[in-house]
Amino acid sequence: MANDVYGIDGIRAAYPALADGHAYLDGAGGTQVPQPVVDAIADAYRHGLSNVGGASAASRRSDGIVAECRRAVADLVGGEPEGVVLGPSMTALTYRLADALARQWGPGEEVVVSRLDHDANVRPWVQAAERAGATVRWADVDPATGELPVEQYDDLLGARTRLVAVTGASNLVGTRPDVAAIAGRAHAVGALVYVDGVHSTPHTRVDVRALGADFYATSAYKWSGPHLAAVIADPVALDGVRPDRLLPAPEEAPGRFERGTLPFADLAGAVAAVDHLACLDGAAAGSRRARLLASMAVVEAYEADLFAYLLGALDAMAHVTTYGKAARRTPTAYFTVAGHTPREVAEHLADLRVNVSNGFNYAWELAAVLGVRDTGGAVRASLAHYTDRSDVDRLLEGVADLARSGAARAAHRRG
Repeated sequence: MANDVYGIDGIRAAYPALADGHAYLDGAGGTQVPQPVVDAIADAYRHGLSNVGGASAASRRSDGIVAECRRAVADLVGGEPEGVVLGPSMTALTYRLADALARQWGPGEEVVVSRLDHDANVRPWVQAAERAGATVRWADVDPATGELPVEQYDDLLGARTRLVAVTGASNLVGTRPDVAAIAGRAHAVGALVYVDGVHSTPHTRVDVRALGADFYATSAYKWSGPHLAAVIADPVALDGVRPDRLLPAPEEAPGRFERGTLPFADLAGAVAAVDHLACLDGAAAGSRRARLLASMAVVEAYEADLFAYLLGALDAMAHVTTYGKAARRTPTAYFTVAGHTPREVAEHLADLRVNVSNGFNYAWELAAVLGVRDTGGAVRASLAHYTDRSDVDRLLEGVADLARSGAARAAHRRG
């Protein structure tokens, strides 16, 4: 898709941070924020806020912000506002849900996690299962392709399975497993499904019902919002789940899962971020949900084209090794450069004002499967909907420079 069809220049103009001349290819670790989000947060503070449930206009304003944030997040993923649990981070919310759900588990019961996942969708379940005396079973990754084979779940699941945790997309190599097929198998044995959608939400059209997700976690700062998170649950799945809470705190869901006062201004920023995403396709019309689906469709197409260019160029470089060959991926490249540590590559690119990540990026199990966890991991370059061709070209030129500098050093040693 050509840049002028997508309107990339106009999209980039909405992001003040991009004016600094850096190529932000680290969106998987956190995206930049458009001006409407900055304005929404500032406006919320400018007009005054009070805690919810009060008689004042400022309190009613906070009530309205919370309600609208639940509606916006529900629109983003196709959920119900009544099931939107808000919190500081996906990790914090997942620990909270794991602790509450595990109170219903016992010895002999089982949970299934995957080695494709970010550790935030692994360790909370492993630790909760250990406390409950439940057994943890592992879904394995094909190290050659980065795929998570669905068929293995036929052997992993059974009458004692209580929960299956799986990612919507790998934050390391971008693999998008067949979550719906996995969820269908899980539901057939009566298990709940918890999907980590942190890395998939910014790049795909999400429909939690179609995925079969009883719980779907997402982080706003990965889709151009502020630093907060949400778990979107089937309201039925929240019935009977009783987390620890203060006695005066709300007893009904989703409030009983939200500890302490919510960051009202940031919630207003999250609403603005959803509205921003809904406008990425300027021709989209209808409800916010309809506009989001249309906009994310053009995002998927635009990012797929740009990622194919990036990956093809990296694979053509003899001194670069890329990881992951899944058929369905988010635009996330994970690679090493011969003769240089991942940190050295990241520092070289940073000197060129190209921002990437390096290491294992909390994908603890997957980094071990790929054989890079104990050697410094690899370099991760992740595209966002505001990335353009020039950003990618600068990355490729910087990586190519490392081959030339390595050859020069080798020639010098020979001389």
